[in-house]
Amino acid sequence: MSTEATLPATTSASPTARQVWTRARGVVLAVALLLVGAVVIAVIRSDTQRGGLDPRSADPRGSRAVAALLADRGVSTRVVTTLAEASAADADTTLLIAAPDLLTGSQQTQLHTATENSGGRTVLIAPSSPSVGTLAPGLTADPAPSFASKLSPVCDLPAARRAGTADTGGFRYDTGATDADLCYPSDGLPTLVRIPAVTGDGDTIVLGAPDILYNDRLDEHGNASLALQLLGSRPHLVWYLPSLSDDSLTDSGERGLFDLLPSGWLWGTLQLFIAAALAALWRARRLGPLVPERLPVAIRASETVEGRARLYRKANARDRAAGALRSTTRTRLAPLVGVPVPQAHAPEALLPALSAHLHDHGDGQSLDALLFGPPPRDDAALISLADQLDALEREVRRP
Repeated sequence: MSTEATLPATTSASPTARQVWTRARGVVLAVALLLVGAVVIAVIRSDTQRGGLDPRSADPRGSRAVAALLADRGVSTRVVTTLAEASAADADTTLLIAAPDLLTGSQQTQLHTATENSGGRTVLIAPSSPSVGTLAPGLTADPAPSFASKLSPVCDLPAARRAGTADTGGFRYDTGATDADLCYPSDGLPTLVRIPAVTGDGDTIVLGAPDILYNDRLDEHGNASLALQLLGSRPHLVWYLPSLSDDSLTDSGERGLFDLLPSGWLWGTLQLFIAAALAALWRARRLGPLVPERLPVAIRASETVEGRARLYRKANARDRAAGALRSTTRTRLAPLVGVPVPQAHAPEALLPALSAHLHDHGDGQSLDALLFGPPPRDDAALISLADQLDALEREVRRP
């Protein structure tokens, strides 16, 4: 006679792989769409969208227009992103440093040493303290910038006199050099300074604001004329855009993990983090109080009690179990002895009423220990407590 093993019915509440996928597929799909959209946008805009003061950028704050005008005049423009490339400028080259304040102190010192006697021209765009003092010794930046939108040259520099008024506000500078050209003053301090080199025909031009190089400002006032004269005095223009990928970023040449990551990856990670946080908030949203929902099946009270008891036992939570038993017993006893339910958990209200109701069947001290005492020490004491509470309730209900 054959017998078949009977497998016990599973009681696990763990979700299956299918259930997990059903719940998470919305979030996965949203993240996938975000990633695909980001990649598509990056590919489409990679050739046209660049940073400010970039001669390859056609954005309003880019500088492609001035680069195109220089090319028509026979001046070649080359974009570099490392200190080594920028330091290779010679007498036939104009070196434009788009963001001097982004360079470290060591980079600024090396760059000044390399270009000081090169015979070329160095153009610094809006340097502040202390970078201006390193790249152009003897020059200091005034802490109060100029907000003027149009200034007059008021100097003998030929390029400035031919250009006339221009948008040269921004940082204002001060110097004690007697041979420097101080142009476009604002409240007594110049916003454009030309400092000739000690030896040779080279010079350094410090410009307080980059406005004359922007695509959307080039056609205003004398901006185009001034930009072309400042940048077109040599046949070659090296446009230096400092980058985090430069090996000279640190003095030791060693870089950490975040230094090795391009800035685009860091911003992309931040965007993904924000998207994940918004998705989590969307999935966990609560628009008002919780709404009770009818269960698909009826669960007997005894199963609920048994399940909770097993959880208490598994967690060794005798204090919680004893507290639940005592609280429920007090709630049931209070109406039987004439105590309002809100006062059922107050010993001064419940115990005297119970003692008066029981007369000789109990005293206040034993009732206090039974209904408000400390948690039991072990499982046997917990079972004994439950039996005593049942006996007390039967005694109170006895006619």
